[in-house]
Amino acid sequence: MVGILFSLLTGILVSLQVVFNNRVSDKIGLWETTVIVHAVGLIFGIILMAVLGDGNLGKIGEVKKLYLIGGMFGVIIVYSSMVGIILLGAAFSTSVMLIAQLIVATAIDAFGLFGASRIEFDFTKLLGVLIMIIGIIVFKLRG
Repeated sequence: MVGILFSLLTGILVSLQVVFNNRVSDKIGLWETTVIVHAVGLIFGIILMAVLGDGNLGKIGEVKKLYLIGGMFGVIIVYSSMVGIILLGAAFSTSVMLIAQLIVATAIDAFGLFGASRIEFDFTKLLGVLIMIIGIIVFKLRG
């Protein structure tokens, strides 16, 4: 249940973040907003780490270097989501993002990529993805 609550929180915050980011970018620009968003996030992250952190930054050398590019993904995600919303609107852009995320996450699970536990991909999962894609197409046709 806790996982579902955190996932719901993430969905809510991502939807709000992309709209908030676009309001900032209206005034200062897309790349400028991307930098500000990450600077604010860095400060917030440092505060949370200082208060709640229970890990060990000293073990950073043990992390596979490929996984450190996740921070670069964050920059691309913020920028791309702002452009997507400008061009497609918040609801359609977010729908496309969710489908892309679901497809990639399903591939990671099905093939056990990047050290993830392998989770069987069956017909019901394929049907679920197809229904979501059809739903987005119908959603867009009605708009």
